[in-house]
Amino acid sequence: MTTTSPRGARIGARIALVADRSANVRSHTRIPLLVEALRERDHLELDAYWVPTPDAAEPGALAGFDGIWLLPGSPYESEEGALAAVGTARAAGIPFLGTCAGFQHMLLEYARSVAGLAGVAHGEAEPEAAEQLIAPLACSLVGHEGAVNLTPGSLAERLLGGNRTTERYHCSYGLNPSYLDILAAHGIAFTGVDDAGDVRVAELPGHPFFLATLFQPELAGEGSRPHPFVAAFARAAVLRAGRDQKVPADV
Repeated sequence: MTTTSPRGARIGARIALVADRSANVRSHTRIPLLVEALRERDHLELDAYWVPTPDAAEPGALAGFDGIWLLPGSPYESEEGALAAVGTARAAGIPFLGTCAGFQHMLLEYARSVAGLAGVAHGEAEPEAAEQLIAPLACSLVGHEGAVNLTPGSLAERLLGGNRTTERYHCSYGLNPSYLDILAAHGIAFTGVDDAGDVRVAELPGHPFFLATLFQPELAGEGSRPHPFVAAFARAAVLRAGRDQKVPADV
């Protein structure tokens, strides 16, 4: 897997893995296994590039990618970069997957940029903020597994082929339910909840692929069979790449 920004000729779909890469973040150590599995098992041509959040904050840094995955690892070195990753994917129609902190920052970007909630904050980064869109969970989900109930007909439900799944978490923050209605009124579809009704999956209808989960699908299994959400994201990126590039006749 490539670890620097892409240069030169395009080969396959270029996916930006936006995160401050660390060997201490289990999610990050899984990514090479998943990319290799997607290449070998699903026969998807992928070029994955780690993009640190400060680099993602640079204007146009992510515009040339076919897919953007905002990975766990908050607090990010650059909240601005994490939000730029979401905003670029949302506005440009680039396939987007956000997991754990990626889910949290997807909602934060959407709330500020689309729903008119410019003053909302992430409680981990701003614990004293009066308007915490992302707030501490009543019970931490670090190291936990839990059931998720999916909305029939949603993208999440179609990808999983069923309306209930059990997923792994490693987080202590989630969506403040006080903001659920206003986000939904501005277009976000909340399509997965736990047994208590707390939001665990969000989608953006009408976008080529825009899915975010509080759980970490990259931690499913032992890494040889990518979670359906991860595989679908990769396929969406390959589809975009196929539309955007021409393959020479002698390849």
